[in-house]
Amino acid sequence: MTDLQPAHAASVLFEQLTGHAPAGIWSAPGRVNLIGEHTDYNDGFVLPFAIPHRTYAAVGMRDDDRIRVASTFAADAPVEVALAELTTLFPTRAGEEPAVAEWAAYPLGVAWALQLAGAAGAGVDIAISSDVPVGAGLSSSAAIESATASALNDLWDAGLDRTALARIGRRSENEAVGAPTGIMDQMASMLGEPDAAIFLDCRTLDANLVRVGVAEAGLAILVMDTRVQHSHSTGGYRERRDSCEHGAAIMGVPSLRDVSVDDLARAEGLMDDVTFRRVRHVVTENQRVLDTVSTLRESGARAIGDLLVASHASMRDDFEISVPELDTAVDAALAAGAIGARMTGGGFGGAAIALVEEESVPAVSDAVTAAFAASGFASPHIFTVTPAAGARRDS
Repeated sequence: MTDLQPAHAASVLFEQLTGHAPAGIWSAPGRVNLIGEHTDYNDGFVLPFAIPHRTYAAVGMRDDDRIRVASTFAADAPVEVALAELTTLFPTRAGEEPAVAEWAAYPLGVAWALQLAGAAGAGVDIAISSDVPVGAGLSSSAAIESATASALNDLWDAGLDRTALARIGRRSENEAVGAPTGIMDQMASMLGEPDAAIFLDCRTLDANLVRVGVAEAGLAILVMDTRVQHSHSTGGYRERRDSCEHGAAIMGVPSLRDVSVDDLARAEGLMDDVTFRRVRHVVTENQRVLDTVSTLRESGARAIGDLLVASHASMRDDFEISVPELDTAVDAALAAGAIGARMTGGGFGGAAIALVEEESVPAVSDAVTAAFAASGFASPHIFTVTPAAGARRDS
């Protein structure tokens, strides 16, 4: 089944599971964050876009009150529980493993969060397949959540809009899986549009589309997946979030969104070095998002390279979430002529992106691959992406 296209693979798996065709197939994309890392849970600004890689959920109704989930990418057997049992499985407390396999906690958590939001319906079977790279910082988890939420919203007649479904996905990730992430990934997966990034205010959830215009400028966005797996439910991510909350408390504000670049001199005098550097990253990254949006609107994609480079330096030095493979990808891409490059996603592995001349994609890719080989790293997975459509029903 791994050789099938993911939409077809999901449908085949569903039929193997149930003996009949699904009621429909829903899908949602992964995302690349152009800039704005670890700002989302600080009520800040982000600028992600949906990518062509998608997760597909083949879903059908049952004649009982049970929910069963299966996937093509996990060796685990299908997970099946009564809908009423979801409240005994979740929430997952901080530091605990989910009560079910993590991959299953995402769709089951969506069903649980929808129930808490007042949605109700009969049991369902869900078969999931995906070509979003897992653990690459491209939000394979939000793609699962958004595809599942879209399907259940339709089949259960919940009537929720896309922003509400993004909230459902975030609740699943935070409280069913136990990963303390913000809402950026789910909003990007739900709201994506071709050739547009989503300028999202994570405090108000106001979202505006910003034209990227990469192809028009003769450029391409290269994803360099280091193949170093990461997980948001592990300690490094949570520690960074705790540091941000501590820094906001020291400054006497609700969140770091309320701290400006001009406040950093005062902050440095109040905090230990580590907390200050965590705060400085978030505050300056918020400003870089605002600067990137205005630069894209006024000057186009060719003018944002320095902002991408500064973002990576901040994540490497102040937030300390890069790894040698990410730094190697960024440095090699820039040395080979990339206009800008930075790690993307939560860090501790995953992928970096580079903004490159379209005709230079092969040369930059070869340079990064060679740099990995010279460093003794496993070969990276390198591919281009373009901004794509968000969650939808496919059939």
